[in-house]
Amino acid sequence: MRKKPTLSTKLLAMGTVFLLVALASIGFTLWVTWQLEGGAAAVNEAGRLRMNMLRMILAQQNESPQEFARLKQRFDDGLELLRTGDPARPLFVPWNDETRTQYEHIRSQWLLLQQEWKMSLPQESGAAAVARGDAFVSEIDGFVQAIEVRIMRWTAVLHLFHLFLVALAIGSAVAFMALSYLLVLNPVTRLQQALGRVRQGDLGTRLEVETEDEFGQLAAGFNLMAHALQASHEGLERKVREKTATIEVRNQRLSALYAVSALAGEAGSLEALAQGFVQQIRSVAGCDAAALRWSDEANQRYVLLAADGLPKSLAEEEHCLNTGTCECGQAQERARMRVIPIVPAGRLQLPHCREAGYETVVSIPVQLHQRLLGEVTLFFRTTLDLSEDMRELLSTMARHLASSMEGLRATALEREAAVAEERSLIARELHDSIAQSLAFLKIQTQLLRDAVAKGNTEARDRSMAELDVGVRECYADVRELLVHFRTRTQDEDIEEALRATLSKFEHQTGVATALSMSGQGLPLAPDVQIQVLHVVQEALSNVRKHAGARHVQLRVQRHPWRFEVQDDGSGFDPQAVPPDSLHVGLGIMRERAQRIGASLRLESHAGGGGTCVTLELPAAGMDERLPATTIPFIAAA
Repeated sequence: MRKKPTLSTKLLAMGTVFLLVALASIGFTLWVTWQLEGGAAAVNEAGRLRMNMLRMILAQQNESPQEFARLKQRFDDGLELLRTGDPARPLFVPWNDETRTQYEHIRSQWLLLQQEWKMSLPQESGAAAVARGDAFVSEIDGFVQAIEVRIMRWTAVLHLFHLFLVALAIGSAVAFMALSYLLVLNPVTRLQQALGRVRQGDLGTRLEVETEDEFGQLAAGFNLMAHALQASHEGLERKVREKTATIEVRNQRLSALYAVSALAGEAGSLEALAQGFVQQIRSVAGCDAAALRWSDEANQRYVLLAADGLPKSLAEEEHCLNTGTCECGQAQERARMRVIPIVPAGRLQLPHCREAGYETVVSIPVQLHQRLLGEVTLFFRTTLDLSEDMRELLSTMARHLASSMEGLRATALEREAAVAEERSLIARELHDSIAQSLAFLKIQTQLLRDAVAKGNTEARDRSMAELDVGVRECYADVRELLVHFRTRTQDEDIEEALRATLSKFEHQTGVATALSMSGQGLPLAPDVQIQVLHVVQEALSNVRKHAGARHVQLRVQRHPWRFEVQDDGSGFDPQAVPPDSLHVGLGIMRERAQRIGASLRLESHAGGGGTCVTLELPAAGMDERLPATTIPFIAAA
C-alpha cells in the first residue's frame, strides 16, 4: 500500500515548486538582461567601427600613414572583439543567422577594401575613396540594424516574460491561498468547530478523517479524545448516579434508625414502643404486614406484642406460638435472619400465613447480649430476595429495638428500686418518729388507767399532761413528715426552696431564721436538691425538738456547695447521744448525704454552745451523681 504524502511533504513540495519557478524566472530574466546588455555594447562597438572607417578615409586623404595604420589596427581589433565578445563588460553579439551573415559579409568586405586600398593609385580622387568608405559604412549599418532587431526581439521577450511573471505571481498567490485553505485553514476550522461543540456539551462530536497527513492524525486523535471524554463523562455520570443512589439508601437507613431512636425516646411503655416499631419497619421494608413477638426468658413461647396490617384472624390464631411449632418461632441457639418462602407442604409451617395469601415471610430475631428477646416477622404477598443492605438495615433496627426494650425495662426497674428505697426511708422515719410517739402514748395511757383505778389524782394529772405533750409532738411529727413528702424543687436555683423551708419553720416554731448565700457555681441537679432540702429540714426538726434555740442561721456557699445549719440552743455532747429521736434524725441525715455522695459533719457543745450541722457536696460532677428519675416525688394524700 502506497503511503500518502503528509502535510509537511505537501507544503515542502509546494514551496520547492514555487522556489524553482522563482529561480527559473529570475535566471531567465538575468540571462535576457545579459543578452540585452551585451547587444547594446556590441552596437556601440559597431558604431566605433563606422567612426574608425571615416577617420581612416580622412587619414588616407591627408596622407597620414601612421594615423591610417593605427586606425586600421583599431578596426581589426573591433572586428575581433565583436567576433569573440568580452564577458567582463559584457559585450557580445546576439548571434543568429542574419547577424552572423552580416558579420561575415563585413569581414569579407573589409578584406576587399584593404586590398583595394593597397592597389589604389595615389592620384585617385578622394571622392572615390569616400564612396567606397560610405558603401562599407552602409554594410556596418546593416550589421548594427540586425543587432538592434535582435535586441528588440529580446526586449519584447523580456516584456512578455514580465507579464508572465505578473500572471504567475497572481496565480501563485491564488494557488497558495487555495492550497492553504484546503490543506490548513479548512481542517483547522473544522477542528475549532468540533472543539466548540464539545465545549457546549456535545460529546458525540466526531471529525471525518479525510486525509492521512498531520491533520488527519489530529482528527483521529480528536475522535479518540472525544470518545475517551464521552466514556469518562458517561462513567462519571454512572458513578454519580450510583453514589447518589448509595447516599439515598444510606439517608433512608439513617432516617429509619433515627426514627427508631426517636421512638425509643418518646415511647413511655413497651406497648407504645412495639406498635410504633412495627409501623416503622413495615414502612421501611415495604411489606404487607409486620408483627412483633415477645419471647419469655426460657424461650418456650412467643407472644404477639404488636402488629400492623396483619389480618385479625391471623393475629388471634398466632397470638401465642410455642417455640418450634412454626418457622416463625425460632429457638435461641438457631436464631438468625431468614427469608422463608411459604410452600404448601412445609414441615414447620402453620397454614395461617398461606391461607391469608402470603407467599414470603422474613423472620428477624431481636437479640441483646446473646439473649433472644423476641422476633420481628415481615409478611409479603410476593416472592422476595432481600439485598445485603436491607438485611443489615433490618438487623440494625432490630438491635435498636432490643436496646430500647431493655432500656424501658431498666428504667422500670430503677423506678421500682427508687420507690422501694424511698418507701423504706419513709417507713423508717415513721417508725422512728410517730411509732415511738405512739408507743409513749400507749405507756402513758396505761399509767393513766392505773392512776384512775387507784384514785391517785397526782399521778392522773401527770399522765394527762404527758399525754397532751405526746399528742402535740406526734401531731408535729406528722405535719413535718407531710412537709417532707411535699418537698419539690421548682427552679434550678435552690435558694427559693431554702427560703420557703425557713419561712415554714419560723411560722411553725416562732424561732427566728436567717439565710446567707455566697459565691457562684453551677446549679444542683433536681434530685440532689431534694436530698439537700431533706437534710436541712431534718436539721431544723432536731432544732425544734431538742435545741431550745431562739435563732437559726442557714449559710450556703455555692462553690463548692456547702450548707451550714447553725443554732444558738443548748447544744449536746455528740459522743453521748442517747438512742432517741435525735440519734434517729442524725442517722437519717447521714443516709441521705451518702445517697448524693456528700459528707455530713456535726459540731456541738453542751451547756449552751449551740449546734452546727455542715453538709458538703463534692466540688465537681454534682449534675451526674444521680439521674433525676431515681428519686420520685411523693405527695401526701
